[in-house]
Amino acid sequence: MIASGGLSLIDCERAQDGGQPPEPEPVLLGPESLAPVRRERLNVGPRVSGSLQARRQSAIRAETAGSIVALEAELGDVVERGQVLARIEARALRDAVVSAESGVRSAEQGLTLAERERERTARLAQAGALPRRDLDAADNALAGARAALEDARARLALARQDLSASVVRAPMAGVISAQPAHAGDVVTPGTELFTIIDPSSMRLAATVPSSELPRLAVGTAVAFRVRGYPEETFEGTIESIAPAADPATRQIAILVAIPNPGERLLAGLFAEGHVRVLQKEALVVPRSALDLEAPRPNVSVVRGGRLAQISVTIGIRDEERELVEVAGSLSPGELVVTGAARSLGSGTPVKIVHPPGADAGSPAPPD
Repeated sequence: MIASGGLSLIDCERAQDGGQPPEPEPVLLGPESLAPVRRERLNVGPRVSGSLQARRQSAIRAETAGSIVALEAELGDVVERGQVLARIEARALRDAVVSAESGVRSAEQGLTLAERERERTARLAQAGALPRRDLDAADNALAGARAALEDARARLALARQDLSASVVRAPMAGVISAQPAHAGDVVTPGTELFTIIDPSSMRLAATVPSSELPRLAVGTAVAFRVRGYPEETFEGTIESIAPAADPATRQIAILVAIPNPGERLLAGLFAEGHVRVLQKEALVVPRSALDLEAPRPNVSVVRGGRLAQISVTIGIRDEERELVEVAGSLSPGELVVTGAARSLGSGTPVKIVHPPGADAGSPAPPD
């Protein structure tokens, strides 16, 4: 709130008569036009942005072809490792198992006959009743029968594996975050059915400019905000840094480990923040209180009921909170003018007012 007074007609007449010009009425400044000089801890570092991911996740795909006859879990369900999620039509698979079992029994009978024939031929050959070539033939037949049995057993194992794959189970405990399949869908091997994530721990997949690489290190803290929680700041630490920059954008990919107590953070949310490369305790003012177009940066301070223009030296900047470190003849608690009120000239008399219902955090007028 900014207001100004004017000269009355009587005051103008007195000025024309040679009297002293009257003191102008003070400009009224509300809390929205003022900010206190504060000593705070600044966090400075490269900005990062990216999306949240579950640290542990699994995409579940069909391993056999067929129609989905039942879904045992849906989007958002909490599941345990090994829990049944879906069933794929398995009539043909069961028939294949029965056929493979029959093949194994037949191969076992063939092996038994080959073994008996080999024993008989060996006795006759030893007695001189059969030539050596008949024994060699019996040995070859026995080896073939054994190979046939191994092949039949392999076919049975594959058929049983295919039948088992018709029952889709959770490979890990977690929450179903995606369910593209529905009952009745016809699927083929590789068709995505579910995605399961472990929401207890998340990570931020972000990028930073390659020029910031010298300031990055595994273990460095990262502060960020997430859409959905605009007023809350979350923290994590860098767990890995890509060994190469993106050839198109020259950005470096980083992964930030994030604890997720209460599982409030959700995979896929967009996040923005900065790497806390430097933390410093400093005297700060809002960015909107600085006049950077003057020959030297300055701020307007309320002192003795008037505005005083004070030159300052600018230090580091906290881009997230729009705070700037300043050095000069300022003291914590002094009030600086922000925004459009900075256009008021030095020496302007001011009066600080509180709007009705002002809270305790509003700037208080000086004594």
